[in-house]
Amino acid sequence: MSDRSAAPGSLALVESLVNTLDIESGADALDTADGRTRFGLTEPDVPAARELRESLRATLLAHAGHPAHTPVTPLDELLASAPLRLTVDATDGSATLTPADTGRLHSRIAAAVAEALVAGTWLRLKACESDTCHWAYYDRSPAGRGRWCSMQVCGARAKMRRYRAKGQ
Repeated sequence: MSDRSAAPGSLALVESLVNTLDIESGADALDTADGRTRFGLTEPDVPAARELRESLRATLLAHAGHPAHTPVTPLDELLASAPLRLTVDATDGSATLTPADTGRLHSRIAAAVAEALVAGTWLRLKACESDTCHWAYYDRSPAGRGRWCSMQVCGARAKMRRYRAKGQ
């Protein structure tokens, strides 16, 4: 789990959804009423939310240069049915993409991705390299080459494994 601060703007929603599953312990926040409420989900919505979460995780692993470990439905297929609406402010002319259906998680995620694409932050949202973690984190490193959600936990474990492997 990450010791980093939350992703900026609407990417926090994407990060939060991906991090509903703790791979190491198997705990899934979507199994709880509180976890579902956080995302405006009902129990029948959970399978689709899990499919979306794992597709997002695979995409975030790709952002960090890591292959997905399980086959998933491509993210663009899942978000294709999530219409966005262009909203133009009459006062200053600024424009934003907003979900056409604010109650639907897929639409809110699509809007978050669109906002991040415009802001240039989408590729900075990544998933931890550690096979027992894959926690989503926002890479604030200057070069954008972060590999782990936490250098103190996942990064330290990986470096220790490499060190021990060299000694054998």
